[in-house]
Amino acid sequence: MGVTELRALQRPLKDGYRDHPESAQVTSVAEARGGRDSITATVESWAVPIRAGFHKAVGGDGVDACSGDILLQGLASCAGGTLASVATPMRIELRAATVRATGHWDARGTLGLDKSVPVGFTAIDLSFDLDTDADDQSVARLLELTERYCVVAQTLRQPPEITISRA
Repeated sequence: MGVTELRALQRPLKDGYRDHPESAQVTSVAEARGGRDSITATVESWAVPIRAGFHKAVGGDGVDACSGDILLQGLASCAGGTLASVATPMRIELRAATVRATGHWDARGTLGLDKSVPVGFTAIDLSFDLDTDADDQSVARLLELTERYCVVAQTLRQPPEITISRA
């Protein structure tokens, strides 16, 4: 998609949000269903249902997706889409781009072996392998803007309040 097409696609949205800011409020929902006979939960996706279970490090068999890996995939895909959409108006040609999200965690936290060990990722590395002729300064700005506008990266950087309730 070129600059003209991207701007034409987003112009009516931006105009509408400027005129009616309340219309920019979006609610996204994901729902997982589990059962009593399994330590898995299944979420519907656009392509196929995804069954998530335990990571091998905490007793999984590797057959099911791991929700931590799904989180990293969400980050990598969001950053990749944001990268492409930011590169477009910057007129940076990306012949190819690979975004890798690598999460680091200690299984002892999840298994409850040591209460001083956090549960979940303690660090996430996001790296970009880009095939482009853009100069280093342009690429640095591209990555800065990608980080700024990547919804998942910003959500992880500044986590929202999470409430837990019974329906």
